[in-house]
Amino acid sequence: MLYIVATPIGHLEDISLRALEVLRSVDVVASEDTRHTAKLLTRYEIKARQMPFHDHNEARVVGKIIRMLQEGRDIALVSDAGTPGIADPGFSLVRRCHEEALPVTMVPGPSAFVMALVLSGLAVHAFTFRGFAPRKPGKRRRFLAVDEGSPHTLVFYESPYRVVSFLRDAAEVYGDRKAAVANDLTKRFESVQRGRLSSLADELEVSGAKGEYVVVIEGAGGDDEPPPPEPADHQPAKR
Repeated sequence: MLYIVATPIGHLEDISLRALEVLRSVDVVASEDTRHTAKLLTRYEIKARQMPFHDHNEARVVGKIIRMLQEGRDIALVSDAGTPGIADPGFSLVRRCHEEALPVTMVPGPSAFVMALVLSGLAVHAFTFRGFAPRKPGKRRRFLAVDEGSPHTLVFYESPYRVVSFLRDAAEVYGDRKAAVANDLTKRFESVQRGRLSSLADELEVSGAKGEYVVVIEGAGGDDEPPPPEPADHQPAKR
């Protein structure tokens, strides 16, 4: 069995009891960064064999993991933080398991973009997660323009080195929409700044950006509340 295991995005106590049980029981833990995962395993006194599984070796290691699964071994896939496969390695492995008819399950848990979206104060009834934007300004603006007319709340990941330029490009493409910038979620200095794209860019340029960011931007037309639910077509049975 391949277990996709979500791990804490910051606070180590956010890991689930089931995740700990799986990490203790599997034959191998495939880790995005074995040194980073070792801190989590040590914290919970888990002695597990690790193997690296990251962007640079993913194409090569997928085949190795498939062979191990075919031999009857249990493997847990973890990323440095949050849910594997969400802007982290994992998609190709899951797809290959399906192609090979190998069982896959998941231990759900933390995800930075979900937390940022809920804390943003922007509409959550419909959203589009876009991950990391391209690094070069021209490509980034074209990437952003794809969703210019979308009514959905937009969610992005960004690094501290490009978050200010990202916000300025977003303001240029979308107009000066409402937005929120989340940083260090679940950690000691967790913050969620809210405002217009331009003002958020100015604030971060002055204060300095550190850590990984989640940027949440209102959709085209604003961030209205979801429409009221449609009336039921039938009455519930009386008991």
